[in-house]
Amino acid sequence: MALSGKGFFTWKLTNCEGGDPQRIARRAADAGLSHVLIKIADATSAFGDPGLNRAVTDALHARGIQVWGWQYIYGSDPANEARVAVNQVRALGLDGFSIDAESEYKRAGKEAAARTFMSELRAGLPDTPVALSSFRYPTYHPTLPWSAFLEKCDYNMPQVYWEQAHNPEIQLPRSVTELLTLNPPRPVFPTGSAYGAGGWEATPDDLRRFLQSAKDLDLAGANFYSWDWAGAPNKTAMWNVVANFDWPPSPPPAPSPQPIDAGTQLGSDDIVYALFDALNSHNVEQIVALYQPNAAHVTAQRTIVGADALRQWYTDLLNNQLQGGAFTLTNAEGNGAHRRFTWAADSYSGHVEDGDDTLGVREGLIQYQYTSFTVER
Repeated sequence: MALSGKGFFTWKLTNCEGGDPQRIARRAADAGLSHVLIKIADATSAFGDPGLNRAVTDALHARGIQVWGWQYIYGSDPANEARVAVNQVRALGLDGFSIDAESEYKRAGKEAAARTFMSELRAGLPDTPVALSSFRYPTYHPTLPWSAFLEKCDYNMPQVYWEQAHNPEIQLPRSVTELLTLNPPRPVFPTGSAYGAGGWEATPDDLRRFLQSAKDLDLAGANFYSWDWAGAPNKTAMWNVVANFDWPPSPPPAPSPQPIDAGTQLGSDDIVYALFDALNSHNVEQIVALYQPNAAHVTAQRTIVGADALRQWYTDLLNNQLQGGAFTLTNAEGNGAHRRFTWAADSYSGHVEDGDDTLGVREGLIQYQYTSFTVER
């Protein structure tokens, strides 16, 4: 079953509703959650009380709520880490599985460990939906073996944790755009901050803006870490934001983008062609009109949001970076809400041969864009 709507990660089920399976299931249903993720393994060991894990899973299933397992992996013994995951998912009858791979997998030689883990996992769970839960910005973590994991995953479930800040509507679009440039791209189903650390705490309005941003980006859903924190008696305002946000489960999302031929399979009125027509007109207002009012534009250095910021950026692009530029679309791929294209440009101030952009499209307009290019003088 496809994943959509709202959900929560748990860490220790005993921290959630006093460890009462029926209270957990009732609160999840009252909040309109479509899924709950419970920790079932850490390294090569099962995690949590087996009886409680079983009882919570059964109680949630009885209310039509998906239950996913998650595991923190280290890569020191990948085959046995995968085997414990397979055993737990099968024993509990779980609906999906999320792999929490972090700093340990940035070390040298971990690509082989990732491939061993994924091969063993898929041998035991060939039909179970699997997600990668890792860093939000792959450009900050290039040594993590992204492709080795994603080749056998169904979802990318980034940890979009905005610690020490309160700007999820800025961080989430950047995360999505960066993740969609990975090979292979996978549908993004983000996890937001519902906790505190080091004197900082996510606010209820942070959570609301995170969910709204995910919905604006046309994502299938989102979840939070963690129920342990947000479900506490003194965090009612945080929990209620999620519970009151209208995002019921939806039909299965569109498949991952697949390559198409830019010259024959994109309609003549596609947003990509409209963007290049506008660029070559050198009309900033014509360009900005192709974007949603709250669109995000992302480079490796920064993220900007909104029409005014876009207007300033394109004014600088057309008058300084690529003065009088002639822009050429060289290839395009994608479908549904996603586009990826390459491009070149010649101008009085330099030329570009390596332009590479990703778009997210909502209601016929650009909701987010990740752009990368080098101006050669």
